[in-house]
Amino acid sequence: MKLYTKIIIGMSAGVIFGLLAKQFGFGPRAAAWVEPLGKIFIRLITMVVVPLVVASITLGTASLGSLKKLGRIGAKTLAYYMVTTALAITIGLTLANLVKPGAGLDENVKAQLLQDYQSTAQEQITKSASRKPIDLLLNIVPTNPIKAMAEGEMLGLIFFSLALGIALTYLPVARSQPVLNFLDGVNEAIIQLVHLIMKFAPYGVFGLMAAVVGKFGFDILLTLLKYSLVVLAGLALQMLLIYTLSVRFIGGIHPIRFFKGMRPAHLIAFSTSSSNATLPVNIQCCEENLGLPKEICSFVLPLGATINMDGTALLQGVVAVFIAQVYGISLTINDQMVIMLTATLASVGAAGVPSAGIVMLTMILQPIGLPLEGIGLILGVDRLLDMCRTVVNITGDATCAAFIARSERVSGLTASQKEIPKPELVAEG
Repeated sequence: MKLYTKIIIGMSAGVIFGLLAKQFGFGPRAAAWVEPLGKIFIRLITMVVVPLVVASITLGTASLGSLKKLGRIGAKTLAYYMVTTALAITIGLTLANLVKPGAGLDENVKAQLLQDYQSTAQEQITKSASRKPIDLLLNIVPTNPIKAMAEGEMLGLIFFSLALGIALTYLPVARSQPVLNFLDGVNEAIIQLVHLIMKFAPYGVFGLMAAVVGKFGFDILLTLLKYSLVVLAGLALQMLLIYTLSVRFIGGIHPIRFFKGMRPAHLIAFSTSSSNATLPVNIQCCEENLGLPKEICSFVLPLGATINMDGTALLQGVVAVFIAQVYGISLTINDQMVIMLTATLASVGAAGVPSAGIVMLTMILQPIGLPLEGIGLILGVDRLLDMCRTVVNITGDATCAAFIARSERVSGLTASQKEIPKPELVAEG
């Protein structure tokens, strides 16, 4: 039985278990019983992210060979990420303005939601109160790379790894090669460790899904049905329109082949709601299933897991318009341009962990004068939607890797890299 089949079975069993527990009145208790399985799985896969990022980005940067090539690939990567993020926000804003999910929300429902999630909303607002846009720029450069590793500060970690990779290109081969050999060994060992961790994936996914469904059920989705459908429709359009066209016409991969190859990463992203936790599997899928060059994946995907959050940006646009509609506040074209700009910046600064996008919402709501307590309106359904938008986030990273790989093949990658092998499934757990 293939790995993704086992994960689907675990996910389905978790949903059924959670629904039955909710139906018989012991959903929260059942969630507490099985949630440790999910938490252990997330911890296991998160455990390998920091060494993987340091090894893969340093190797990827050093293997590019020249600052000119690094600058070219880096510029194309950033440009691609900014364009797809802007398209995602545009889709979200367009759907929210057309469907008006916040119009007509029952006052009793509104009052109940604000009451139920008031403390959680305040906690999220407090978390983001100290965050300023300039902090995003300052946090790129770590004062202590070891501290950045220990605390999982991915922007700082990526900067250090890029700088180390560049420095290695200036050293004589006799000096740099032992370091590169060591990092290559670390990278290969981490990939093998991912294979071992994925054996536990079906059980971890069962625990995660059972806990989410047992705690929240699907009733909250019905309460905010219009809002939920707008977000899901926007995410579907980003996946099936923007990414499909991108993969086919500028990535050079047939969409069916691409989405088949990405199945394991999609399932892990959906169940963990974490781009960072999915990163090792995403790299594995792109290299082994899609045949994308290792040096491209090592550079593009860790960067994307940190700064490219298309699904999160789309949701933030929808949330801003939704809250404005609930409170009867009219948003001008200028307001919506501000939303697009700040949502792009916020998506860059959002951590690749569950519900991180909610923390960044205050950066979007404050400049256009929307009430921050409105965040409480959508918190109840956010965990379920977070699972879907994480799938979009990591898919955007993979489409960029396909685009960069194809464009760089034209620019002179080796002949052995020009043919992409037929996809193979990720090794079974």
